Amino acid sequence: MTFNPLEAQSEAIITAAGVRRLRQGHLWIYAGHIEREPDADSPIARVVDQARNLLGYAFYSRVSQIRLRLVSRNPEPPSRALLMQRVRDAVSRRQHRLLPQAACRLIYGEADLLPSIIVDRYDDCLVLQTLSSGADAIKTLLVDILGEIVRPQGIFERNDVKARRLEGLDEVRGILAGSIPDTVQIVEDETRFLVDMAHGQKTGFFLDQSDNRAASRRYATGRGLDCFTNTGAFALQFASRCESVLAVDTSRDSLEQGRRNAELNGITNVEFQEGNVFDVLRDLEHAGERFDIICLDPPAFAKNRAALAAAKGGYKEINLRAMKLLKQEGILATSTCSYHLSESTFFELLSDASRDAHRYIQVVERRGQAGDHPILATMPETHYLKFFILRVL
Repeated sequence: MTFNPLEAQSEAIITAAGVRRLRQGHLWIYAGHIEREPDADSPIARVVDQARNLLGYAFYSRVSQIRLRLVSRNPEPPSRALLMQRVRDAVSRRQHRLLPQAACRLIYGEADLLPSIIVDRYDDCLVLQTLSSGADAIKTLLVDILGEIVRPQGIFERNDVKARRLEGLDEVRGILAGSIPDTVQIVEDETRFLVDMAHGQKTGFFLDQSDNRAASRRYATGRGLDCFTNTGAFALQFASRCESVLAVDTSRDSLEQGRRNAELNGITNVEFQEGNVFDVLRDLEHAGERFDIICLDPPAFAKNRAALAAAKGGYKEINLRAMKLLKQEGILATSTCSYHLSESTFFELLSDASRDAHRYIQVVERRGQAGDHPILATMPETHYLKFFILRVL
């Protein structure tokens, strides 16, 4: 579908509560704050208050609970020029990260004022996600703009994510432009990784932890344990400073990729073990094993608010067991990517775990997602990753 500003003439009237939300800087309007839906299924809607005062223009979805995602507060409809400038600005902000063979998130949706649009760069290839019906409707335009600004070898679509179902969209993936290799090699702090953009987790690699891997590596020594290792990103960063590293994950395919990454770097002191982390931590504790550094990088245990109570129990258990496995003065690098688990609640959970483990913890560093995943101050949803580096006494 070609972007046409004239399509923005459909109108959404929002309630006073919705108006307050926008004026507070949030970009989302939920279904409950819609006074009147637009007449047509246009990807762009004019957003007005009950007195018909224009508030801006937004991506519109008739089926999603997030009805509107604000694109612009300008009096004129969004244009190709506006979108191009937003993309150019997002790329410019990350210019210092765009080294040869580097990986980087070029566009982080709402935080870059491009709602529900994700673009990741792996060396000379891009991966695009359009996670709302409005963004998906202008996908062809986005590909054109990215090609003009970034000039990549190819652009791959990773729209095989469950979030699209909430928008009434199909889960799809495939090449949108140019050519894409089966795997692409990236370099992160002198460590090389093979990325499978078509089948890997997220868009192929966990870019949001890149700065945290570099930070926690500084504390690595002796014997290391990397839980939920996926393709070995933390483990291989630790390997250069540790005598040995045990890397654990449930995915056999991910572990095999981790082994290939180790071979690529000539790393021989990492052992990849298939297993459930909860079981492995318990078995290591019963065996009397001890480690100098442990990394806990689990998937989101709480994908929604209803799952939060059970998730807290899971987070507490793995952190408690990890604290018991650490030597005196050992380092625990621990995180949660569950948006619904706040940083303060996560820290309380860690404190509770330390008391139950009969250990003291010092906060060495309190961190979040990498700098190419910036947090928009007025949108707490853009702040999902919480990361602590703790010294366990």
